[in-house]
Amino acid sequence: KTTEKNKQFLNGKKKFNMDPKKVRKKIAALYFHKFICSKIIKLYNLFFCGSLKKCNSTRWSLSHREELHLQTLKAFVELHEFADLNLVQALRQFLWSFRLPGEAQKIDRMMEAFATRYCDCNTHVFQSTDTCYILSFAIIMLNTSLHNPNVKDKTTLERFISMNRGINNGEDLPNELLSKLYESIHNEPFKIPEDDGNDLTHTFFNPDREGWLLKLGGRVKTWKRRWFILTDNCLYYFEFTTDKEPRGIIPLENLCVREVPYPRKPYCLELYNPNSRGQKIKACKTETDGRVVEGKHQSYTICAASAEERDSWIEAIRASITKDPFYDLVSVRKKKLMNQAPQD
Repeated sequence: KTTEKNKQFLNGKKKFNMDPKKVRKKIAALYFHKFICSKIIKLYNLFFCGSLKKCNSTRWSLSHREELHLQTLKAFVELHEFADLNLVQALRQFLWSFRLPGEAQKIDRMMEAFATRYCDCNTHVFQSTDTCYILSFAIIMLNTSLHNPNVKDKTTLERFISMNRGINNGEDLPNELLSKLYESIHNEPFKIPEDDGNDLTHTFFNPDREGWLLKLGGRVKTWKRRWFILTDNCLYYFEFTTDKEPRGIIPLENLCVREVPYPRKPYCLELYNPNSRGQKIKACKTETDGRVVEGKHQSYTICAASAEERDSWIEAIRASITKDPFYDLVSVRKKKLMNQAPQD
């Protein structure tokens, strides 16, 4: 009987690692429920110790809002011990243990859980979890600024200190603390989970959004299922999630996105250039023989599985075109702290 249970469990783990979205609704009832879900901490010991793929663990459970997922996120975060670690050290441990999802709201929940856990382990460091939350985002943005070669205007120590004025319930954090955090990131960037050797985890760490969509062909009007990744103001698409190179790249600069009706495809969106109608969009694609050629599209028509998913993609693409959506999350917290500051 024990052998049979182990076989079922290993089968469930294999299916989960192959495609967590496909088995997400079945996984608790069919594979894990009898053995693990009643003791959520055991499930997250698997994620924490690396038995399940880091990207799949976040896609399946860490970042969703259902009660089971919120409980597992809490259990997962509590596996980390942050006592006597400075904030950069704690973030290094936390961000290495899983893959961040792309959507801003999911990252918001995960960083909120991190900030709560860090403050519980280090009660003397910050006056509130909001301070820890804001500074954590500032550190992640600093890491991108200092170590992303595409960022030309590198954040200085003086600017980093200035950015974080007044975030400690209206008071300033010690310059010595901020200087140590800055130097730590300056000397060593965050390590990124490789997800069992999948190079996509490294190349597209922390995308704005990712998922399966249907794309309408340029010359031949057929629908092809592609894995899309939105990051760095570009939309990349792949034939398979395991591909190391994208089939196509669509730079979003100067483009617009809108909902568009299409026969027998009710949930479509369109990428188009409002200033150059009739001309090809500047994009590239990889042919089957490996040649990289210019894209053939005057506009890109993409189909989602539901109206909610379509609208979510439209919102994410617009945010990517205009500004970093995470600044909105941080600005809300900053306003909250400023409003709580003691009045003279």
